[in-house]
Amino acid sequence: MKLKPLMIAIAAAVALPAMAQLTVVNFGGANGAAQKKAYVEPFEKASGGKVTMVEYNGEQAKIKAMVEAKKVSWDVVEVESPDVNRGCDEGLFEKMDWSKLAPKADFQPAAVHECGVGTFVWSTVMAYNADKLKTAPTTWADFWDTKKFPGKRGMRKGPRYNLEFALMADGVAPADVYKVLATKDGADRAFKKMTELKPNIQFWEAGAQPPQFLVAGDVAMTTAYNGRIDAAQREGKNLAITWTGGIYDLDFWVMPKGTPNKDAAMKFIAMASSASEQSEYAKLISYGPTNNKALAKLDAKVLGLLPTSPANSKTALQFNIKFWADQGEALEKRFAAWAAQ
Repeated sequence: MKLKPLMIAIAAAVALPAMAQLTVVNFGGANGAAQKKAYVEPFEKASGGKVTMVEYNGEQAKIKAMVEAKKVSWDVVEVESPDVNRGCDEGLFEKMDWSKLAPKADFQPAAVHECGVGTFVWSTVMAYNADKLKTAPTTWADFWDTKKFPGKRGMRKGPRYNLEFALMADGVAPADVYKVLATKDGADRAFKKMTELKPNIQFWEAGAQPPQFLVAGDVAMTTAYNGRIDAAQREGKNLAITWTGGIYDLDFWVMPKGTPNKDAAMKFIAMASSASEQSEYAKLISYGPTNNKALAKLDAKVLGLLPTSPANSKTALQFNIKFWADQGEALEKRFAAWAAQ
């Protein structure tokens, strides 16, 4: 009788294989902690698998080395917007199967990419210590005004964001910043404005540094990632954000080309892109969801802290990936020479 082998075959067909261990790579810090709670732990519970979290600093070279050696050990990686474009062009990432995610129309248009899915919206903003600065700065011109607001200024070491802020401080409207910066005169104008502030600049290179500078009183105000200030506020620090002229951008989930766990990686990304999971993430750190349906699940208090809220985004500028892809290398070199002078 063949019934027994048939039953065994059916059982084998429906049995779920033990899920391969998944490695998820992100930038750590408050963001990594929020991802662990909102995405990793629910995924482990739902899948019965194990997720290993790895922290990195955005080094695309590590992904490239793995892909070229055909020894890929990372399955899902969070990358910044310029890197999703560059990595896609270089063939470093698997193509994103959007049929396994929510409909594209559910997402912010900027989050939809052939090689990735935008996972959150974050902003580089102006921040200050409200215990030490009684009058709130309200514009980038205030950031440059060391007579009215004496003290050092924290700025990320590099041209990105700083050149845009310099032009806004010099009176350029946010909508015109990249049009001006794309010209030789505009770039000269931005560097001239940076030179005005140079004696008062204290550079930072890691996202954790700006809130530390503010708490220690090393700087009067600083540029910062809004999520880092949010994390410090949750720890009881009286730090504040000025949203005027903030620059927002997205981070993306990608899968390195050749990941051995592509199916599981896709399932993780799908779960982390759902409205329910993204709304949980936004409650843990003030980064805006890319799935628009997540917004309906958030209360007014949480919405008011997000870069995507109407009040916070009305004068915001979207980071221009194409501009920085075209002109970034030349501006990086110019900035390095300027900073070394």
